[in-house]
Amino acid sequence: MKSRLLLLSVMGLLLLWGCAAPQPPSLRDLSFAPLDFHVPEIERLTLGNGMRLYLQEDAELPLVEISVMVGAGSIGDPPALTGRTDLYAALLRSGGAGERTPDALDEALEKIAADFSVSADSHAVTLDLSLRAADLDAGLAILADVLRRPRFDPERLEIARRQALEGIRRQNDDPGQVARRALTRVLYGEHPLGRSATTKTVNAITREDLLAFHQEQVHPNNLWLGISGDFDRSRLESLLARHFGDWSAGDLRPQEIPALEPPVAPAIWVVPRALPQTTILFGEFGIDKDNPDQYAVRVMNFLLGGGGFNSRLMREVRSNRGLAYSVYSFYQVGRRLPGLFIAGSESRTAATSEVIALMRQIMAEMREAPVSEDELALARESLVNSFVFGFTDKHDVVTMTMRLDFYAYPPDYLRAYRENVSKVDVDAVHAAARRYLDPARQALILVGDTEALKAELEALGPVVKEFPLED
Repeated sequence: MKSRLLLLSVMGLLLLWGCAAPQPPSLRDLSFAPLDFHVPEIERLTLGNGMRLYLQEDAELPLVEISVMVGAGSIGDPPALTGRTDLYAALLRSGGAGERTPDALDEALEKIAADFSVSADSHAVTLDLSLRAADLDAGLAILADVLRRPRFDPERLEIARRQALEGIRRQNDDPGQVARRALTRVLYGEHPLGRSATTKTVNAITREDLLAFHQEQVHPNNLWLGISGDFDRSRLESLLARHFGDWSAGDLRPQEIPALEPPVAPAIWVVPRALPQTTILFGEFGIDKDNPDQYAVRVMNFLLGGGGFNSRLMREVRSNRGLAYSVYSFYQVGRRLPGLFIAGSESRTAATSEVIALMRQIMAEMREAPVSEDELALARESLVNSFVFGFTDKHDVVTMTMRLDFYAYPPDYLRAYRENVSKVDVDAVHAAARRYLDPARQALILVGDTEALKAELEALGPVVKEFPLED
């Protein structure tokens, strides 16, 4: 009995102490010092032959990373040779270089445990090389051979061609890829940005076509070279002079960039598939990097569909109504031409028309009424804070700086980014929505069991067309 009374007394004292003790603050009441972040400075140099260098020393690990941009991409592919630049990138990596056959090149890279890849996009071909700092000389020698003396081995060309053809054969397997390709084609039309490689165009590409592209575009005055990692500055200069110093600047023929045609009349395009769900994509022309409204557009899109669970589309379509697992929106900020605005979702077939109507309604509401100050504050703070995470990898900072210069961004773009986002107000967001977001002019792509939705689609209008899949 005495022990029980003692236990009750102790518990009572603990309860009284707990009530009197100070309680931990709520997370909402916590305060933090202002974010102190400065964009890293990257050293810029230009060699006598016009090659541009971007350098960042970092001795944390005994590694060096190198990226090279060739200032030409797939936007210059002739219509009959669509896919040429992608095939060129594949052969630049696998086709041998200098005195090395393809197998010898692979063995040389393996010997120094180097990771080497080549890729292409609309405006550039990019080579990426990662290796130990002790093997920098050997790596630069290989890189110089690839850039200056590629072999484009005929047998490797046929292997790369077969791989490209297999990719084309399987390009319709993924509904999301089908929808994205269809939307791009519908909006860009016959423009190079709207074309995709076909069996016919890939089979038409010859080794001479790849050589011609290389001879026209790969000159030191059309190269951007970024190097980061554990290197000695004076030794690096000596190695660059050894491997690239006698390479003279060439006569460049800049790729022509055709102007965009006026946007097509809005319509609903369908790709019939026997699937239990529908892939939904809305799209229209958006903005390019020189648009003064780009910061207001970024904030507006964060609130619309780019902010994950903080966005209106996700909150209403998924969280509140459970109509779709994913729903999103984004603006592709075009580097030299306007990119696309895309809003998308995947939903079960029976809910397709409801999701379409709801997404259109949410976009219309964004145009019709200003956002709240609380929404605006959340969007600006999220965009400003997430910006710093783009600088955690030092080589990413080098390549980011290199690309910004390549695409002629303002010199203070990175330093001014957070300030420009922070200055966006409610009126700017509303104006951006009214100017760059309009369901009435958007194309709509649907991939799924559209036959089951025929009556509903005709009611949604304005026009329902079947998109022809190539190959």
